[in-house]
Amino acid sequence: MAEAAAKRGGMDRMLDVIERVGNKVPHPAVIFLVMIGVVIVASVIMSALGSSVTLETTDADGNLTSRLVEVNSLLSTEGLRFMLTSWVDNFMGFSATGMILVAMIGVGVAEQTGLVAALIRKIVAVTPAKLITFVIVFLGGLSSIAADAGYVVLIPLGAMAFMSLGRHPLAGIAAAFAGVSAVFGVNVLITPLDGALTEITNDAIALVQPGTTLDLTATMWFSIVSLIAMSALCAWITERFVEPHLGKYDPAQAGPVAAEGTGHADAQDEGPGPEAEARGLRWAGWALLLTLAAIVALSWGEGAVFRNPETGSLISDSPLMKGLIVLVAILFLAVGAAYGAGAGTLKNTSQAIGMIDKTFRNMGPLVFLFLVIAQFLAFFGFTNIATVLAVNMADALVAANLGSVTLLLGFVAAILLLDILMPGAIPKWAIFAPTFIPLFIQLGSDPATVLAAYRVADSPMNVITPLMGYFPLVVIFCQQYVKDAGVGTVIAIMLPYTMWLVPIWTALLVGWYLLGLPWGF
Repeated sequence: MAEAAAKRGGMDRMLDVIERVGNKVPHPAVIFLVMIGVVIVASVIMSALGSSVTLETTDADGNLTSRLVEVNSLLSTEGLRFMLTSWVDNFMGFSATGMILVAMIGVGVAEQTGLVAALIRKIVAVTPAKLITFVIVFLGGLSSIAADAGYVVLIPLGAMAFMSLGRHPLAGIAAAFAGVSAVFGVNVLITPLDGALTEITNDAIALVQPGTTLDLTATMWFSIVSLIAMSALCAWITERFVEPHLGKYDPAQAGPVAAEGTGHADAQDEGPGPEAEARGLRWAGWALLLTLAAIVALSWGEGAVFRNPETGSLISDSPLMKGLIVLVAILFLAVGAAYGAGAGTLKNTSQAIGMIDKTFRNMGPLVFLFLVIAQFLAFFGFTNIATVLAVNMADALVAANLGSVTLLLGFVAAILLLDILMPGAIPKWAIFAPTFIPLFIQLGSDPATVLAAYRVADSPMNVITPLMGYFPLVVIFCQQYVKDAGVGTVIAIMLPYTMWLVPIWTALLVGWYLLGLPWGF
């Protein structure tokens, strides 16, 4: 016991240092402005040195093509023009902004009518207390079926669930964030990400084995086991490290939004009364069923509205997947309004509009932050620095002439490091797949092995890199409960997940590979 306490104390001290140092950095918007300056300087230096790589990709017909990628200076004539003329396009093209604004139309109504708080009370009532943490992490992992909606919905839900049990809401945010982001690459269902990754994988396979393809379920067995096992691990990390580090929650620490009671901190409210709440939940249930029935009807059969008009797919490049965030907003708006009408917390449409208006007013600081982040990502993309680094890392691994297991571990390490600068799953895979898929095929390995390894490596770093698009949103969620929370707070509570997920998930991957277990079907 003494040894365990000492270990816990050591971890706490380390996290305290990380939090203190991290919270001394300026506002996230200032951080990204500084990083824009760093990128400008780096682009000038690397461009002057002639930094370039030959990038091999596949064209629309599946043929291997090569092109020279050079680092572009942001202080060149073209770079200065880009920085001056692209601000509006960069902001409008930053998908996280539109996704959050659209989703919050429905989520805001669902929160302020009391539906979310009522659901939390229901979940807490029917779920054994020992399983609450696991359930929140697992639901976070499942949320990838709805693309990025989990960031908007599940993370604040985790805070409310923990707070309703007298636990620290930031621990709930950490657990939900771990599920949504740190195990993002796996699921028990087919997700939009699966379609994109599989398509890129098949293009890479065609370079050496034309006619051979992977199905969407090629890594499904590994994904199912990974989600369950990593959810259990994240639940243990939450209770073993994160909650002891945070200590007992003091509501006096709450920021102004939570103090006003605008949704996220209302989980402990008594609500409209048991009878009215039960009626509201029944009405919300009917609204949910009717909305889902409409979605199914529009997806059913050949030529359905929500299917890809060319392929008939519901997953790959379909209106259903492209409009998923709109459907999420409609779903929450429908069930939120139905609950409010049944429970008596929503009287008329003017009140509903007022709820949406209040939600948007509270998001003002986030919109400005996303404006700055959008410029950083666009400027960084213009320079091609990430592509040059990624190709050089891939070439170095290939040139090392490693054995299959060592190469697999090197591949995981390369993706983990690159994920700090390039958190997006699809761009990295588009760079690495044409190199590593053929290489592992030549070594006699199933290409699904590389795809499974990529799923492992792509997620754990997401929760500790401020370059991840939704990281600032998590900071803002934390500030609603602890007004002094900052970037350091989030990194400190999320670092234990990365520290444990990376070695244990990698061990699961290597063990699976050595045992020759099927990755999927």
